[in-house]
Amino acid sequence: MIVGRKEEIRKLKRAFDSEYSEFVAVYGRRRIGKTFLIRETFKDNFTFQYTGAFNVSNKEQLNEFYLCLINQGLDESEKSPKDWFEAFHLLEHLINKSHERRKVIFIDELPWMETRNSKFLPAFEHFWNGWAATRKDILLIICGSATSWIINKIFRNKGGLYNRVTYKILLKQFSLNECEELALALRLTTNRNAIIEGYMVMGGIPYYWTKLDPTKSIGRNINDLFLMLDGELHNEFNYVYSSMFKNPEKYIKVIEALSGKKSGLTREEIIVNGKLESNGQLSRILEDLIECGFIRKYCHTDKKLRDAIYQLVDCYSLFYYQFVKNAHNVDEDYWVKIMPTPAYHTWCGLSFERVCLLHTRQIKLALGISGILANIFSWHVKANDYHPGVQIDLLIDRADNVVDVCEMKYAPNGYKMTVASLKNIKTKLSVLQQYLPARKYVEAVLVTSNGVVRNRYSEEILHQLTADQLFVP
Repeated sequence: MIVGRKEEIRKLKRAFDSEYSEFVAVYGRRRIGKTFLIRETFKDNFTFQYTGAFNVSNKEQLNEFYLCLINQGLDESEKSPKDWFEAFHLLEHLINKSHERRKVIFIDELPWMETRNSKFLPAFEHFWNGWAATRKDILLIICGSATSWIINKIFRNKGGLYNRVTYKILLKQFSLNECEELALALRLTTNRNAIIEGYMVMGGIPYYWTKLDPTKSIGRNINDLFLMLDGELHNEFNYVYSSMFKNPEKYIKVIEALSGKKSGLTREEIIVNGKLESNGQLSRILEDLIECGFIRKYCHTDKKLRDAIYQLVDCYSLFYYQFVKNAHNVDEDYWVKIMPTPAYHTWCGLSFERVCLLHTRQIKLALGISGILANIFSWHVKANDYHPGVQIDLLIDRADNVVDVCEMKYAPNGYKMTVASLKNIKTKLSVLQQYLPARKYVEAVLVTSNGVVRNRYSEEILHQLTADQLFVP
């Protein structure tokens, strides 16, 4: 059963119903459900399908491709191909034998099929441009774990594949609403507090959620899957990055640099903190990480594009650096034992902010401003002789000249506003106002996980949202 993905399914079906040949690329981070979506949508009704073999020689890859052609209907009298040009000609022969109105060709793990000196990509280009695109009955679908390869070799191709993809389908992680729907489908005994806790650890990555044991609490699942040395997902971090990026070391250096800075870093700061070189490769790395949803890029209202900030928004990566990386010899109660610690509470606050950043559409809807154009980013300024330094983690700069300053607080038992916290919010509003045009009006928005405990200070903030409003579809 497919949860969510309505728009993606609509695009796939539209490509299928087209009167022309279509080239579809489904991409997104590892474990996001690309292959599952394609197989479920078409119920495995493919004219031909092949999954690239990982880390094999070109000769072995060609042989596997040939055997799949034979198994799926190619005449056994056809000789084994010597190169990829011959291999794709054999695929053409197989397609010509089909009497289906629409010939659906699904090639999974396409990046793994290109090896050094294999000349795979020129042959693939020739297959599409010289044969498939000239017909009207082909639906070619590709995807793969090495997302950066698809982005750089297919989307940014400067040769025969330039601008040839007719449908780009980016698979994003699930929202809280979709995770709740998935939890119900998996018959997990949980509530919204537990779903938020799970989201702060796993984000909306469907594969991780399917690994949850319905007989265990969310905390015990987190402990057993991620923190125990024999946990199924204990080594997930290195697996994710190594499978997505050909040379993952520099990608990980960027992520590690950003993991230690709540508000993000500029490009120059990433170079210093990550001990990286400033060149075109770093630009591609940052673009790839943005494309895959690991980081986001934003500009301050008073800054130029070259001063843009890069911020880590991937919940799992944050969790990994906070807890998993240094988890050694932990026991089955480790997650419960660390809950009273300052490190845990700091992580909860930071991770809940990331959950809110991933649900800004729902925040705008709850504020009644979903139809108003707005820029969304973080903002900070250092202290000077006129004001203290402030950090604003979510700022909504609206086209109607209102700027919403969002304070996000994770408090399972309800957030208690104090005189100090209220003063801190008002200070942020006052300092920000000094950096905005006079026409802009600043107001505070309080987003809490479980509401606000009413007291003499709680009514000072007029706009108050709860996590329930983040669950809106």
